[in-house]
Amino acid sequence: MRSKISNSFLLLILALLFSACSIQESAISGDRRAYGYSWDQEKQIGKDADKQIQQQYGIYDNEDLQAYVDNIGQEMLTISHFQREDTPDEYEGTDFYFRVLDSPVVNAFALPGGYIYVTRGLLSHLDNEAQLSVVLGHEIGHVIARHASQRAFEQQMGQLALIGGAIGGELLGLPGGDILGIGSQAAQLLFLSYSRDDERESDRLGVEYASMQHYKAAEGAQFFVSLERMSKQSGQSIPDWQSTHPDPAERATSIPELAEEWRAKGYEQTIENTDQYMDKLDNMIYGENPREGFTRNGNFYHPDMKFQFPYPNGWQVVNQRSLVAVVNEDQDAISIMTLDGESAGAQASVNEFLNQEGITTLGKSNAQSNGLNAFRAEATGQAEDGTQLKFYLYAIEYDGSIYRFLNYTTAEKYGTYASRFDEITGGFSKLTDGEVLNIQPVRLQVVQAGRSGTFESFLPTNLETLPITVSPEDLAIMNQVELDEQINVGTWLKLPSK
Repeated sequence: MRSKISNSFLLLILALLFSACSIQESAISGDRRAYGYSWDQEKQIGKDADKQIQQQYGIYDNEDLQAYVDNIGQEMLTISHFQREDTPDEYEGTDFYFRVLDSPVVNAFALPGGYIYVTRGLLSHLDNEAQLSVVLGHEIGHVIARHASQRAFEQQMGQLALIGGAIGGELLGLPGGDILGIGSQAAQLLFLSYSRDDERESDRLGVEYASMQHYKAAEGAQFFVSLERMSKQSGQSIPDWQSTHPDPAERATSIPELAEEWRAKGYEQTIENTDQYMDKLDNMIYGENPREGFTRNGNFYHPDMKFQFPYPNGWQVVNQRSLVAVVNEDQDAISIMTLDGESAGAQASVNEFLNQEGITTLGKSNAQSNGLNAFRAEATGQAEDGTQLKFYLYAIEYDGSIYRFLNYTTAEKYGTYASRFDEITGGFSKLTDGEVLNIQPVRLQVVQAGRSGTFESFLPTNLETLPITVSPEDLAIMNQVELDEQINVGTWLKLPSK
């Protein structure tokens, strides 16, 4: 009897495993292997998630720069494993999309199915087109190698192994779709971490693609030197054996070695295109854009949308394109403001939240916020782990839009933070300060040095007057030089300018 149960359980595990994976040929190796999703599924997942990424971060408003990055990316694709004589049929004709996100964070990433993103923050830290080609080639490599889908398959296998250990040999009615979370494919792939081997493979592919297009691929190492300096500056340096990513110093060494291997195969690597690249960076926004929201003296200001509200001392503001969150130091209380574009008014906006399953309304009423019509309510609910939560909803009608604050903490701590929630929501008002309304972002002024001197000698003397915090070391890292490094005549410099 026990043997029959074990065999039945094995069959169940195998059925779940093969229904939750796809066996397809790798475009890199040509071998058949298991992926978490079929290639068609990956393309659809990427398409769906791309909309969320654009909404969350926004696309940088510069068509010329967008086209420039896309052209280089499309050029890299022409020699990739998706456009070769032995490319498997299912990959041929796949469209790739390259987008510049309006974010100061130094980052590049890829979604399954052909969606590649670089931030303006990353672009500001590159020095030439050759470096950009390696970065784009690296992200293309993640997509072509289907790393996210590989990690999804491994995660699914891990979940199945856990299930097998948990039921102790007894055959239970377990719905595979629910266990594996198949319904949240996009979320799964967005938050899966690549392994160090994945990153190393993408480094190899990035250098391969850049070298085959005759870019000076060894230049890509300089970006990882910058990453290492940024990590040390922030005090967040992580040894490579503790991270899912190879250490930046390791990659700064390996990339020139990989480039040399391709040079030895006959691929000349002479293209840097520094002048062209610097021309595209000139006048690009640098750092946080204050017009999209900034903090000063305990207030959050949004010049473009002409509103402001206070936040408690010691609380942290997280400003994103789709929301503004204010979190306390202990991270057990939060206020989240979003723009409700669907409700007809403040009351309808609050009711939309209250009408959700699992929410119990305690009370609600009309309100006023600095002369603006508002509606508020209190409610309770339960977190996934069973924790009892208490909510304070507050929606405000302003300038033809509905601004809704969702404030909550645990039920037992609500009395501690209720006054803080009132302080935030009750302080929402029209922004009238002319200086704040007219604030402008810092932009990069890209120039060639007209004299010799240390890099520090070229820095503006008014850094402290800029609307963002920037240090001389920040600028040295962005320019891939040291503060005391000698700059020759004609060297390109990226400097902040009001």
